[in-house]
Amino acid sequence: MNEIVIVGGGHAGAQLCGGLVAAGQGHRIHLVCAEPVLPYQRPPLSKGYQKNPQESLQFHRGDAWFVEQGITVHRGDPARSIDRATRTITLASGRGLRYEWLVLATGTHARQLPQLPAGLANVFVLRSAADADRLRAAWPSVDSLTVLGGGFIGLEVGATAHTLGKSVRVIESAPRLMLRSVSAELSAHVLDTHRASGIDVRVGIAVGGFDVDGDRLRHLEAGGERLAIDALLLSIGAAPEQRLADDAGLACGNGIVVDEHMVTSDAAILAVGDCTNFPEPTTGRRLRLESVQNANDQAKAAAATILGTPQPYRAIPWFWSEQGSMRLQMAGLMPPDAEVFRRPGSNPTSFSILHYVGERLACVESVNAPMDHMAARKLLESGRSPEPAVACDPAVALKQFVG
Repeated sequence: MNEIVIVGGGHAGAQLCGGLVAAGQGHRIHLVCAEPVLPYQRPPLSKGYQKNPQESLQFHRGDAWFVEQGITVHRGDPARSIDRATRTITLASGRGLRYEWLVLATGTHARQLPQLPAGLANVFVLRSAADADRLRAAWPSVDSLTVLGGGFIGLEVGATAHTLGKSVRVIESAPRLMLRSVSAELSAHVLDTHRASGIDVRVGIAVGGFDVDGDRLRHLEAGGERLAIDALLLSIGAAPEQRLADDAGLACGNGIVVDEHMVTSDAAILAVGDCTNFPEPTTGRRLRLESVQNANDQAKAAAATILGTPQPYRAIPWFWSEQGSMRLQMAGLMPPDAEVFRRPGSNPTSFSILHYVGERLACVESVNAPMDHMAARKLLESGRSPEPAVACDPAVALKQFVG
């Protein structure tokens, strides 16, 4: 029994397969995928994949690679239970897999509204390829889209629908867009840009009653107004997929609790990616991140643990979101109490927002400024902090300070 069982076919699971294969361990791997397809790139699902009916999923690796590397892939056969005493995981098919190492890369699931019955024909979420296919197939019969939630995915899909010629309305209950992810300054810019493009964005609006007729949602109440619904996207956040861990008695709390080496409360079980609650390297405070970067870097840390060369997770977080004409890129975690400086870009739609805690550069948010973003990541990784007056000088490139 020397198998490595990876549960989850997302970015973290795919990255972990690659890292272990590079170390000659492919023949030990069982990759358990709840979906009936191989691991694929998820960011395009809200953008290019929706715009082009002919666009295919972008797979991390093809079938031939998994076969050549000796990886056994279990597609469409999700894990149902873990027996920690016998180190066995049981799949939906009834098959049992023994493991030396078990890695949970189970990701998240879309939050639902309990007031709405399941299976409504014109209500959508977007987490998986199946969700994306269902939404894409609906566009020809959709004239208007209402998005509940002003986070990354909701705004990305809203911008995509707008480019497809749909009337778009975004309703956010919080006082501003992307409240947990970006600064108030960036949030205001995104709000103004979407509104200027013709998208109806409403913030600080509570949603109340729902009028359901058969298998369709006909109306909802928002801010005291009764709104007709053609199609509705629920984009009200995601919850960590931790049922397996909970049932197995692993420590959980807003995700599966891991240490800096990605080890759970069971030394033979690791967890990586969006489902994890981990210690942030700089402050030690616990958090959960939903990003491709976090998934990939945590997978690298898990591979090192499995290979007996543990390296603590120390990566600088970074994120991105493409919303119509805006490419948003964030490096570092936004501190609660920071001094904010704006760095102008090459045109009015290009700029960066620098967040300083004392003399330390803690976070950089960039809009249509990819060079600033790349430089910021290098600066944050190096621990160097150029003085704000110099870093914000439009005549001085941020990249100049990296060397």
